[in-house]
Amino acid sequence: MTDAELAAHLAECAGRILLEVRASGMFDGKALGKAGDETANQFLVHALRQQRPDDGLLSEESKDTHERLAKQRVWIVDPVDGTREYGEERADWAVHVGLAIDGKAVTGAVALPGVGAVLRTDVPGAVPPAPEKLRMVVSRTRPAAEAVAVSEAIGAELIPMGSAGAKAMAIVRGEADIYLHSGGQYEWDSCAPVAVALAHGLHCSRIDGSEIVYNQADTYLPDLLICRKEHASDVLTRVAALA
Repeated sequence: MTDAELAAHLAECAGRILLEVRASGMFDGKALGKAGDETANQFLVHALRQQRPDDGLLSEESKDTHERLAKQRVWIVDPVDGTREYGEERADWAVHVGLAIDGKAVTGAVALPGVGAVLRTDVPGAVPPAPEKLRMVVSRTRPAAEAVAVSEAIGAELIPMGSAGAKAMAIVRGEADIYLHSGGQYEWDSCAPVAVALAHGLHCSRIDGSEIVYNQADTYLPDLLICRKEHASDVLTRVAALA
């Protein structure tokens, strides 16, 4: 099984597990989110250690160790990206299984169990063309000031959405056009989505235009831009003008 096939299989399986946990009726709200996180994480961590024992591993739900820093290949996973949305029984949450090689997000899959989709790096599709009025996905609860300012400058419609993975995949699926985030994230929030977006020919960078680097000692990643390549220069220029 190739790395991409493994990532897609694990993301899909974890998604099914999470739907089963939710359908069990044993949990609700925050307890459901906690149960889902722990169950999916246990499955993903055990599976990756079994299938790729020589690789490094970083998961949001597992204690981090610096052992991974010496590895060229590191799996970076988020068992439930959008725990709040999952607990609220919404559809805008995701499962991330990404592989960074030499600090670059190169392979991975993002499952969207709520809509029955798995986006993967080895089966890229054509990104639908953008409409005349662009659409920008932002946080449901705390839209970033930079995103709001840029959307006003370019006349883009704001679309509130849950998890980072759901937002990123909205660009891949042609449901939105720009994902500009500056409110702080971690490597597991974006590794798999960035790998998938890059495989689909999209622009991915920090909001200053620099490359996103993974498998760092400090896993915090403050910002992210995912969009069609033809929109990147304009967005980056407008972000720089806000500084």
